[in-house]
Amino acid sequence: MPGRSSTNSGSTHFISFSGVESALSSLKSFQSCISSGMDTVSSVALDLVETQTEVSSEYSMDKAMIEFAKMDRELNHYVKAVQSTINHVKEERPEKIPDLKLLVEKKFLALQDKNSDADFKDNEKFVQFKQQLKELKKQYGMHADRETDGTEGVDEDMIVTQSQTNFICPITQLEMKKPVKNKVCGHTYEEEAIVRMIESKHKRKKKACCPKIGCSHTDMRLSDLIPDEALRRAIESHNKKKKRHSQ
Repeated sequence: MPGRSSTNSGSTHFISFSGVESALSSLKSFQSCISSGMDTVSSVALDLVETQTEVSSEYSMDKAMIEFAKMDRELNHYVKAVQSTINHVKEERPEKIPDLKLLVEKKFLALQDKNSDADFKDNEKFVQFKQQLKELKKQYGMHADRETDGTEGVDEDMIVTQSQTNFICPITQLEMKKPVKNKVCGHTYEEEAIVRMIESKHKRKKKACCPKIGCSHTDMRLSDLIPDEALRRAIESHNKKKKRHSQ
């Protein structure tokens, strides 16, 4: 086994897990590749909505995102299984070295047996993907989403007016250029303004409250913020249309 001392092969006192930990590090770096892949799929899917490409293409992006989410889940399970095995051996310190490969496989399969579609709700990238798609469709007033969210029959001008209201940052009271969404309460802000506000509060040892009037979220953190790509695209699209109409 890689990393095991040849002088005392029967004692766990001389087991080195450096090789295993190095392999774990490589697996974790692969997780960043999966994350990048999910970002690419999300970006393409939003492009498809913007250009109003046929639904079948968008659907294929949805399937691609699911495949990435499955890979991410499987990789996470394998990393957990290896780490759990290493910790088990270090704590138990058995007289004879166990079959580590077999232990890892057992732990991995036990985790895989618990798989369900509900797991995707815990995948932040997947959840963001679904939310961003929904939001961008809503910004464009697309028929399919208006039927499902109860806004069918609502005047188009009203939808546009509501969307424009969502473009305004509650801090600067200006149209946002780089909007970020709060994962906790769902409100959006101009990135620079909200980051400055949170950092200023934390420097004074105070909690940062969501600046949106009526919001009950009273302990904002920088880690709560995620880029709102759908809103950014909607704002840019709106401004392009406005510019064309004014020419």
